[in-house]
Amino acid sequence: MKLIDSILTQAASIAAVRRDIHAHPELCFKEVRTADVVADKLTEWGIPVHRGLGTTGVVGIVHGRDGGKSGRAIGLRADIDALPMQEHNTFAHASQHAGKMHACGHDGHTAMLLAAAQHFAQHRQFDGTVYLIFQPAEEGGGGAREMIKEGLFKQFPMDVVYGMHNWPGLPVGSFAASAGPVMASSNEFHIVIRGKGAHAAMPHNGIDPVPVACQMVQAFQTIITRNKKPADAGVISVTMIHTGEATNVVPDSCEIQGTVRTFTFEVLDLIEKRMREIAEHTSAAFGATCEFKFNRNYPPTVNHPDETAFVRQVMTDIVGSDQVLDQEPTMGAEDFSFMLQERPGAYVFIANGDGAHRAGYEGGGHDVGPCMLHNPHYDFNDDLIPLGATLWVRLAEQWLGREVAGDVTGEAP
Repeated sequence: MKLIDSILTQAASIAAVRRDIHAHPELCFKEVRTADVVADKLTEWGIPVHRGLGTTGVVGIVHGRDGGKSGRAIGLRADIDALPMQEHNTFAHASQHAGKMHACGHDGHTAMLLAAAQHFAQHRQFDGTVYLIFQPAEEGGGGAREMIKEGLFKQFPMDVVYGMHNWPGLPVGSFAASAGPVMASSNEFHIVIRGKGAHAAMPHNGIDPVPVACQMVQAFQTIITRNKKPADAGVISVTMIHTGEATNVVPDSCEIQGTVRTFTFEVLDLIEKRMREIAEHTSAAFGATCEFKFNRNYPPTVNHPDETAFVRQVMTDIVGSDQVLDQEPTMGAEDFSFMLQERPGAYVFIANGDGAHRAGYEGGGHDVGPCMLHNPHYDFNDDLIPLGATLWVRLAEQWLGREVAGDVTGEAP
């Protein structure tokens, strides 16, 4: 493993920053303290900072030895927000704010990019510009979309953009990256079935929305098994059904909510169309009516082939080909997808291990071992900071130094 010495030297201090951020989690668009920590560190290292995109976003600007005159630029992105959930860890850097927790490792993503920034400030071994994007509100707020709307790519014109997420379960020291869809679109549906209330002992006097809902939920799964091509991925999950107030009352209405995930817009279009038809026609068949709402939140995260191949080669140079894995696509969603719709790039993964890193400060017990994202016992593995930062540095240096057609000024990596 070829780690950068200067990053290793500063790893402990950056880990302390990571743990400080973990102890003070902030939810989407409210990451004021976190943004202050990031901006203060960048400023301390002599990196110019732009603040306010997406409300609390921070962008650091690092020009290379040519002062950025080459015109080439690469963007490196880390998310900074936490989740609205209660932390169950008891270590010293556990969340100090009830109902808020860094359970997805965004504190670690921030730390890895800060470690790379500290190195860039002292070793500008590239021509062009590196933009350090610290993005708010990934967890449901669409912070990437908001930063783009407010001029991210206009104010900071970059040719490519990369993001990285930790991945529990994979062995520490490995990366994963694949071209094509790696994360799904995220979409929500909200259906209100309106019937007619009645006494439960005399249901013939009303229109019961409950059996309508039961029929509807079952029928939705036929979209997956009978309308969609079997080779195309798609998920419909009904996660909430709310109705009724008393055991002897047929309710007036019933609400159904849930999520839909796909890797393509074609499958998403099909699922939305068929869900609407099933909801409306099933309601009509029982004499009820329905209101159908379908919200498209995040598009699929689709990696560009050339940019993915490039980062895989950089990974190979650092950890060897055996430790560069293919990333199995997941039905989880990620708003970095908005950035990949605007610029070429890739979303890659760094292994977070099996959870054993927590044993040192939890003293063993039930919460040491495999621990997945969005789990109340999750914690980012600080051992990843030098490796992730090394990837960011080598990726930027080699991408900005590559030769391109018609350009004789670039240096081959």
